[in-house]
Amino acid sequence: MIEQVHHAGWRMAVSATLHCLTGCAIGEVLGMAIGTAAGLSDGATIALAVVLAFVFGYALTARRVVRTGLPWRRAIRIAFVADTLSIAVMELVDNLVLLALPGAMDAGLTSATFWLSLAFALAVAFVVTVPVNRWLIARGRGHAVVPHAGH
Repeated sequence: MIEQVHHAGWRMAVSATLHCLTGCAIGEVLGMAIGTAAGLSDGATIALAVVLAFVFGYALTARRVVRTGLPWRRAIRIAFVADTLSIAVMELVDNLVLLALPGAMDAGLTSATFWLSLAFALAVAFVVTVPVNRWLIARGRGHAVVPHAGH
């Protein structure tokens, strides 16, 4: 029985992290693409990507919560509680990896280096963020606070 609960907790953590990754990836790709195309500095490009990752991450969770019948105002509060630490860890790791990869921040949008670096950075961030979400869920936080009507 304890093993089933333990396994279910990891499964829920992976699911929560995949959800987080979706919002982060949308925002990250969009921010990196806009920043790179506009010729923004590395710092400005990363800042734009991080802001958009939070916006899309929160929006995806809030949209799911609204579908359970809760009003938008409450859904947004739940999204902030559920996602802030997860998105922050994912974005921190993702951007540190991008900065550490030679040529990643200088690669153009048509370069394989740009896209492979971004995919690799998000994959590393996913692996690091799963235990964070597991820890949150085990304490009744993170995606454990998101209503799952019909899920």
